[in-house]
Amino acid sequence: MAEPQVGERLRQLVNGYQITQAIYVAVTLRLPDLLGEGSRTAADLAIAVNADERSLYRLLRALAALDILAEERHGEHSSFTLTEMGQLLRRDVPGSLAGWAGFVARPYHWEAWGDLLHTVRTGEQAFAARHEGESVWVWRQRHPEESRIFDRAMSAISAAVAGRLAESYDFSRFRSLVDLGGGDGTLLATVLPRHPRLRGVLFDLPHVVAGAHQVLAAAGVADRCDIAAGSFFGHVPSGGEAYILKSILHDWDDAASTQVLHRIREASQPGATLLIIERTLDDVDPSPVAAMSDLNMMLNTGGAERTTTEWKVLLHTALFKLTQSIDIGLGWSVLEATKR
Repeated sequence: MAEPQVGERLRQLVNGYQITQAIYVAVTLRLPDLLGEGSRTAADLAIAVNADERSLYRLLRALAALDILAEERHGEHSSFTLTEMGQLLRRDVPGSLAGWAGFVARPYHWEAWGDLLHTVRTGEQAFAARHEGESVWVWRQRHPEESRIFDRAMSAISAAVAGRLAESYDFSRFRSLVDLGGGDGTLLATVLPRHPRLRGVLFDLPHVVAGAHQVLAAAGVADRCDIAAGSFFGHVPSGGEAYILKSILHDWDDAASTQVLHRIREASQPGATLLIIERTLDDVDPSPVAAMSDLNMMLNTGGAERTTTEWKVLLHTALFKLTQSIDIGLGWSVLEATKR
């Protein structure tokens, strides 16, 4: 018979969706931002966010049980403060995960996960099946608010990874860095300040790069970074010494990924370096985070997280050669490649 703690651990895993929703609601109501100003009661917060006081108290109590908040009793009343972990749900702190927490339980994303059984049985991508064959990218373009929420989520993830990348990888040998699918410029805004000789090019869809100048200007690198709009399936900026794809190719199957790589091969100068920043699945013992991310790709985009062996095969097909793989921590790797 299994030990009691094994059953308790399993119960926590089974009920994980409840925690996701509790955190999502807290971030959507901006409770962590309000609590960043100091201790507050449920009654005070209920007025601030226009919520039912009793229901809100029960949410706050649950978050305290999860060590996201701390509850302080004052007789019959309580006040709440953020714990160290809860601080990371504020929008204005380094390493904030507020953007991701505010996206991951959006109804359309949640519904795709609800169709996991359908995808496992049929192999059909869940999001496309639910939306009459439409891709999640086209759907977000038709829903600008959802696109903005998704972009904030990607920026939250990019900020943490970009910091590790800037610390772990030597960009000093390059004079130009082209960030394909670079979103609002968070990665370039992190890397360029450390390398004064390096110029950047930010490339993404027009609605994605619309606010990038502000991000780059805030980092003091707007004068060293050009912004270009377009689709990397059609063309990419030419002449770069290094091209970077962070969390891009995992969104696409091998055929589409090969198409993107061909566009880079055509545009890049001789001797150019390709940098792919992704979670890499271990061939034998993949991390839970990477394995769950792989399921997320399967359901929502039709892509996949790949093993090092699978990356080598993909790059070989696109006439690139994997030269090295660098672990930068947090489960992320830099896959460095050159044209064959």
